[in-house]
Amino acid sequence: MEFNAKQIAEILNGDVEGNETVTVNCFAKIEEGKPGAISFLANQKYTHFIYDTKSSIILVNRDFTVEKQLPETLTLIRVENAYTALASLLTMVEKMKPRKRGILNPCYISESAQYDAEDVYIGPFTYIGENVVLGKNVAIYPQVYVGDEVIIGDDTIIYPGAKIYSGCQIGSRCIIHSGAVVGADGFGFAREDEIFKKIPQLGNVIIEDDVEVGANTTIDRAVMDSTIIRRGVKLDNLIQVAHNVEIGENTGIAAQAGISGSTKIGRNCLIGGQAGLSGHIKISDNVNIGAQAGIISDIKEGRTILGSPAMDAKEFFRSSLIFTKLPEMYRQLGQLQKETDKK
Repeated sequence: MEFNAKQIAEILNGDVEGNETVTVNCFAKIEEGKPGAISFLANQKYTHFIYDTKSSIILVNRDFTVEKQLPETLTLIRVENAYTALASLLTMVEKMKPRKRGILNPCYISESAQYDAEDVYIGPFTYIGENVVLGKNVAIYPQVYVGDEVIIGDDTIIYPGAKIYSGCQIGSRCIIHSGAVVGADGFGFAREDEIFKKIPQLGNVIIEDDVEVGANTTIDRAVMDSTIIRRGVKLDNLIQVAHNVEIGENTGIAAQAGISGSTKIGRNCLIGGQAGLSGHIKISDNVNIGAQAGIISDIKEGRTILGSPAMDAKEFFRSSLIFTKLPEMYRQLGQLQKETDKK
């Protein structure tokens, strides 16, 4: 597909500076630009690349200031936010790709399953259990397991090898990536003498609309009731979400984070990679948690937390200045102790 600068500006409500008729047919990083490519500049540390890039079009923020001569072959399109504009453009191109349709054998589909055979895509070696309900335009790629009583909403994509256990519900416009497991048993055991006695996990997982679940992420079913992933949540790869957890709307969690059982996370939170949250705590709305943070207690709304054990960001940065001085401080303390003992 090929678009010219004028067409792209109209799509993004942007303004063209340069040749309106220049065309592009691919995307490229600004530092790896080439003729016929469109790039973007959103981070100031990449600004120097714009003055020698080979890309034909660059998306820039409206307040971007040109400080020296740009390449003669370069056209700028000014937009409110270059990063989100790029996302909109990529989404548009993605939707223009022809989507897969039809049912490809060999696969197993229960006779009690409800779906429109002409509207869905079900790849080979997929299993669709009893009383499953598939919405419009659902795409289920090869080697997916969909257990009994599962409900999947319109326009949702389940990528190869994902497993959806029985009774779970997935909303519309969701994306479940390869290897993800939704609805496995939560880690529930009662210690009796020296034996772990399994506690049956009789609940389910509910994933609301517009959620994305990364590759090899696991979301455990509840002991009772539901583990709930609210609308708009984005989960990276390799995340563990334990039983009876609730994650609020539009929260984003990076790779390798672990959420222990019955923890409640609010709306619009950001949680960094490898962060660990203990069980039965509450994270309020608009909280930012840094990578590798260890959270053991409730966090009030709007806080930014770093470190393990976690503390407010300002306290963490002040403490980090001391960390490197600890060996010398320890040596000095030892010397003072020796001098005191002599007296």
